[in-house]
Amino acid sequence: MAAFTGAVFSRTAVFSRGGRRQAPDTGSAGDGGEEHGGGLMWVVSAFVVAQLLLVAHGLGLGWDETVYVSQVGPQAPAAYFSAPRARGVSLLVAPVASWSTSTTLLRVYLALLSGLGLYLALRVWRGLLAPRTLALAAALFASLWVTVFYGPQAMPNYWVAVGALVTVGCFLRAQRDRHGRGDRHEQADRHGQAGRGGSAAEWGMAAGAALMALMRPTDAVWVCLPLGIALVGVRRWRSWRLLAALAGGLAAGAAQWIVEAYLHYGGPMARLAAGSRIQGGLGWHLAVDDQLRGLGGRPLCRPCTGPLPDVPLVAWWLAIPALAACAVVVALRRRRAAAPVLTLLCAGSAAVPYLFLIGYAAPRFLLPAYALLAVPIADVLSHLVGGASEARRPLVVLLVALGLAGHLAVQYAVLEDVVDRTDAAGSGYARAAAELHRLGVRPPCLLTGHDAIPIAYYAGCASGHTHGHNANMTRAAVIRAARHTPVAALAEQGGDPPGYAKHWRQHGLGPLTASVAPPR
Repeated sequence: MAAFTGAVFSRTAVFSRGGRRQAPDTGSAGDGGEEHGGGLMWVVSAFVVAQLLLVAHGLGLGWDETVYVSQVGPQAPAAYFSAPRARGVSLLVAPVASWSTSTTLLRVYLALLSGLGLYLALRVWRGLLAPRTLALAAALFASLWVTVFYGPQAMPNYWVAVGALVTVGCFLRAQRDRHGRGDRHEQADRHGQAGRGGSAAEWGMAAGAALMALMRPTDAVWVCLPLGIALVGVRRWRSWRLLAALAGGLAAGAAQWIVEAYLHYGGPMARLAAGSRIQGGLGWHLAVDDQLRGLGGRPLCRPCTGPLPDVPLVAWWLAIPALAACAVVVALRRRRAAAPVLTLLCAGSAAVPYLFLIGYAAPRFLLPAYALLAVPIADVLSHLVGGASEARRPLVVLLVALGLAGHLAVQYAVLEDVVDRTDAAGSGYARAAAELHRLGVRPPCLLTGHDAIPIAYYAGCASGHTHGHNANMTRAAVIRAARHTPVAALAEQGGDPPGYAKHWRQHGLGPLTASVAPPR
């Protein structure tokens, strides 16, 4: 991937004449394969291979993954599904998880699907940006450790990012088709082709919004907020038809979440309030430093204490807003500011709740923002190289290539560490499940207490909690279950078991203690 990104810049002169950047062409039937997305295909292929080699093989399911997969899989009874979650991931994994318990097969399936999703999402932007710029955007986003790490995982954030790229790209295509783009498009208008393209862009925008809402409804609203404001408040972009398509996509994707909210929570607002309580109360929380701490390889930073990551990673993160600002400046100078500014606004809006409204951090929360930021940043880097004079271009190419090399070095150093630690956690769940089986806690069975949800999945047991955010049963229900079912109450090593389990047999499970109900 590093070699490819270097090649992108070394050949940027193809797009420039006399030091001036030319408007990208969408290509014609006679164009070479690279103009038709060959570079993008190579980057996406490298992304899939990186997932398979560095993440997918041998990595067990994490806590949240066991919740999503258990809803459709035969491994264990469905875990408690709390208010902030949506059913999109469970639907995504169902084609494999509904009949197979192989984690490796699921990882391979998700890695391939994530590559296809990224390819299709960036293909939407063809005609808006040069093909090599899109390949660079794919390389910037796909080489992030958080992207490679979560691509093959049963988690929603990557797919919100894919939906965001589709939604914003289709919005810009729809606006371009509405207003025309030169002689070629004037001819297309006369033959009715622009209308068909506009309709396709509208459907694509609705589909992207629906995908986001299916995965995380609140994230979808944040991403789409600038688009909605533009459709209502910007005269040139005002379109009630596009607004209806955007709102319809959001409503279609969130329909299941809304119905479930009425059935189990008393309505969407009540469900949002319940989700806010689980997340510690949404409100003003300056979490910028928390996100920076999490970026050092902590999948969940809650509570988010400890030192900041190493200086290279901090410098990399701070370079992102600097490059975004450069993208705005360059776009203003080229009098083509609308598309990059709107893309950056959507990226910023996607990041707002996770930088300022919650009191903890997880690097995956910012994946939609990173995906959108990659597009204007790739464009400005391409412009810096293509717009340089012949004398300065080698130096500019060298500096950009060194920056990309540093980017890759920082990302993959963190990736190796986070994969090792996550794999150790998953192995701990599997060992605890195996020890519980040895103690006689075998399906059908029930686990409750600390880490009960992931360990219960590995053990094939149901999970239940009598208190906390995942409370779904009473103490009396646990005691009743223990009369006819193997039950174990888990606690951290040195912690006290619940009152009803004080006289049960206690066994060490590594960092945990299991209180096992007497056999019946």
